[in-house]
Amino acid sequence: MACWHGVGFRLSSVRPAVAAAAALVVTLAGCSTASGRMATVPAVAEPATVQVFAAGSLREVLTDIARDHEARTGQKLVLTFGASGLLRERIERGEPAQVFASADTDHPQRLAARGGWQAPVVFTRNALCALTSDQITATPDTLLATLLRSDVRVGTSTPKADPSGDYAWALFRQAERVQPGAFAQLDAKALKLTGGADSPKPPAGRGTYAWVMEQRQADVFLTYCTNAVSAQAKVPGLRVVQLPPSLQVGAAYGLTVRSGASAAAQAFAQALREPAAQAELQRRGFGAP
Repeated sequence: MACWHGVGFRLSSVRPAVAAAAALVVTLAGCSTASGRMATVPAVAEPATVQVFAAGSLREVLTDIARDHEARTGQKLVLTFGASGLLRERIERGEPAQVFASADTDHPQRLAARGGWQAPVVFTRNALCALTSDQITATPDTLLATLLRSDVRVGTSTPKADPSGDYAWALFRQAERVQPGAFAQLDAKALKLTGGADSPKPPAGRGTYAWVMEQRQADVFLTYCTNAVSAQAKVPGLRVVQLPPSLQVGAAYGLTVRSGASAAAQAFAQALREPAAQAELQRRGFGAP
């Protein structure tokens, strides 16, 4: 194609329709050099995905929040769920998470202390409940006695790897204040069934706690109330027992962002703290920050 540089072409000497067409061609095509090569129009880059690591107890609600965020902003999110302690270890080994939503504040604080991550903020809360089989009859008032029965198998998650396990052991320490000797009994009998690097995984599409209880691996499982309610919805024979005030343990969920993370990552983390996401968290049983 000929180049128009230095030709002295006057659009005014061409009929108006042809002049408009010629102007459009010149505007859109142009020339990169005097040799007449066509200029290359740069492609619009796709926005980079935001890698989000999050506690397994957030799987259902965060999946929905992320879907809404993607639809509203066009920003692609990649969600990875698991035990918060194991996710922290993966980040420390170099995996490229930009946002980390933990079921406690300790694991994100440890990342911040090492450098490269922002100080965590609490963005939601949870609490422990007892999920029992249909063979167990317990109330908040009789729960501790039930847990201490020699014929009752007590399931927990794995401490250090999963904050849910740490919260269970905090409950055991609370029990010691109520009944001396309770900690030693509960510490000895508790079955660490989930949350560890080598813990058995449920079949695809099955919830962890519904599967564990349906398989009768435990008679009582101490887990987050949100997990217990979700498991009961999938296995209606299960029962959810609230902890009495003397045993209650709260869970504060910490949110942190990698230092220097993309604006899109910062925006998603901020969205988790805004009214729409907070309303969805609370609708699913989580507490306000």
